[in-house]
Amino acid sequence: MRARGGGEYRIFIARPAAGIPAPAGGFPVIYALDGNTSFAILAQIVRARSSGPFAGIEPAIVVGIGYPTDAAYDMDRRIFDDTPPAKVLRLAPRPDGTPWPAVGGADLFLDFIAAELMPAILCDCRGDRNRQALFGHSLGGLFVLHVLFTRPSLFRHYVAASPSIWWNNCYIHEEERAFTTGLRSQAADADLLIAVGGEEQTLTAAERARPDWEARALWKSQNRMLDNARALSQRLVVFETSGLRTSYVEFAGEDHGSVVPAALSRAVTFILSARRSP
Repeated sequence: MRARGGGEYRIFIARPAAGIPAPAGGFPVIYALDGNTSFAILAQIVRARSSGPFAGIEPAIVVGIGYPTDAAYDMDRRIFDDTPPAKVLRLAPRPDGTPWPAVGGADLFLDFIAAELMPAILCDCRGDRNRQALFGHSLGGLFVLHVLFTRPSLFRHYVAASPSIWWNNCYIHEEERAFTTGLRSQAADADLLIAVGGEEQTLTAAERARPDWEARALWKSQNRMLDNARALSQRLVVFETSGLRTSYVEFAGEDHGSVVPAALSRAVTFILSARRSP
């Protein structure tokens, strides 16, 4: 699917099985960033848990937003798409020493999702516009927070897995402050799940065996993935009376990469079951 701005995206779609009647308002829709890797896992979880002897959730449409590549990630494009625009950039050196690609394209990416992709899904797949969810991991988790803080009514459920709050000297805190200030006069209606791996600030065994382990250890220490996620959830949980319902989960023993399947599974429960907590 080519965006009006020129970028091309590979869109993956899984619909509920034929013969399952859509609810009156349509099926709930889950949009997952990094669709080249996340879509297959998420679609299988939804399919397995919404049918058969272990059914415990309602059927849903799963949409993966990916890139036209056979690689797991298109790193340069996802870095551009997932990072919020800012007047000042303060970027720490990357662990491998390579320069950062272009950044700050989050609003352009969000325009594509909101104005082009979502209307197509709602029309073609019988989606429910009032039950749409967004999942993102790492920089994708940062993008999820950016969407919540700047366009909170676009989705009902937001799942920020291992969000890169550290990005650009924690610039997302500025958007957070503007958002929460606005909540004092204009209530939201959104559910947020923040998920993180319990081992995200320490080196894995594989990382300790790498020749660049010291640089990676410094990178993890500076980014404070676990500390930042905890602190954000603690700041946001107090706004439940203002319509923002925040849940937080740490997955013990999982690091930044291994947490993805666990976070996707918990996201399905969070989005598609009646209970609020993860």
